[in-house]
Amino acid sequence: MKIIFRYTPLLGTALIILLMAGCAAVGPDYSKPVMPVPDSWHTKLQDGLSAGQPRRLAHWWTVFHDPVLSSLIKRAAAHNLNLKKARARLLEARARQTMSRSALFPTLNTSGSVTRNRANNHETNLYNAGFDAGWELDIFGGIRRSIEAAAADQQADREDLRDILVSLLAEVCRNYIDVRTSQVRLTVAAENIKTQQQSLQLVRSRYASGLVTDLDIQQATYSLENSRAQVPSLRTGLNEAMNRLSLLLGLPPGALDEQLRQKKPIPLAPPRVAVGIPADLIRRRPDIRRAERRLAAQSARVGVAAAALYPTLKLNGSIGFGALSFNHLFDSINRTFSFGPAIGWPIFDAGQIRANIKAQSAVRNQYLIQYESTVLTALNEVENALTAYTNEQDQARHLKLSAAAAEKSLKLARIRYTSGITNFTAVLNAQESLLAIQDQTARSTGTLSTDLVRIYKALGGGWTSLNATRSPAVRYKDSTP
Repeated sequence: MKIIFRYTPLLGTALIILLMAGCAAVGPDYSKPVMPVPDSWHTKLQDGLSAGQPRRLAHWWTVFHDPVLSSLIKRAAAHNLNLKKARARLLEARARQTMSRSALFPTLNTSGSVTRNRANNHETNLYNAGFDAGWELDIFGGIRRSIEAAAADQQADREDLRDILVSLLAEVCRNYIDVRTSQVRLTVAAENIKTQQQSLQLVRSRYASGLVTDLDIQQATYSLENSRAQVPSLRTGLNEAMNRLSLLLGLPPGALDEQLRQKKPIPLAPPRVAVGIPADLIRRRPDIRRAERRLAAQSARVGVAAAALYPTLKLNGSIGFGALSFNHLFDSINRTFSFGPAIGWPIFDAGQIRANIKAQSAVRNQYLIQYESTVLTALNEVENALTAYTNEQDQARHLKLSAAAAEKSLKLARIRYTSGITNFTAVLNAQESLLAIQDQTARSTGTLSTDLVRIYKALGGGWTSLNATRSPAVRYKDSTP
């Protein structure tokens, strides 16, 4: 028995579709790079630090138990301009991904025209209508690779949005701590100025009684005015921190002055902080996740470049109608149509396509190096933050003991001075030492809390709170664990 297959357009189309379905996309198939990381932190975990899983990392700022800070965090997440810009970029990436997907489907166009002709004083109308369709078959996966690249770019922009949120939350918290630290330092300066004023009055009283010379008055005046001279710079630092907070919240300068005018203590770090293990960083930090998605997108672009080496196949079809009368425009006798495949294949391009493949592969290697660099940078940031936090705790303990000793020293110096046992220089030195150590203690308290913020930022904390604080204008499903 002899079987004979007759070629028809329908059979040819079916064969082409089956061929397309059986072809895999050319170019490298992406696999996530494996970056070796230490099993534990190099910095010794002490003074409340532990390797346990951080339970409050999503809303880490709540460990300070400060409702004003929590309110500022929520407002910043809703109104920060950089965050809004990142949301707009995410919407753009989604639109581009949709554009890439549309290349998989056929296109259909329609047209129509009416032409009036005049010849030998005789006018005629010519009516035309037509439909054109085209479908480029993705046999070698160039379009599919483009879709992969667009999807990875969209995911990278989503991680960029999260990374901006992580930095934003840390900056809001850091500047809020600066505000409270400046307020405490101003309070310390005011209390010392009051004490120095009392000392000046005491010296003047003793001078009037002939017990001391004018030298003591000048020394007391110098100490008082020197303390007063430090106040303007502290006020400047306070105003700058408030203005930075306003900017982070998308507000003009001075918008938060009324809310933050009431003095409050510096937010204190909790006694125990869980920091997890290094392997958690790769899964958690948005900048690492973004770098990995950029690498995936570029890997797909290598496939797009490789697909250009192979032929392209497009199915074209058209149907047209033309008549002198509109009533007979769609009669079968006035109909024309065409259908058939069109094949394109670059025969000679002077090596341009292969050079482009090499170029895209080189760019992919750059993204791989960037990914590895991002991981190492993240580990370095965490280690530095842990070291700073541990050392600052040690410094804070010594400053607390030093401040207590400075207070006792001033009391003893004043007693000895009023008893005539010592001169005013001892009181002056004790006052200056007390002011310096109290100011340093306030700065150390703020630095300790800021170092904790650095730890949470380095760990990539806060971006999972985006679903609770994001603008309703952006809605997407998050399948990230």
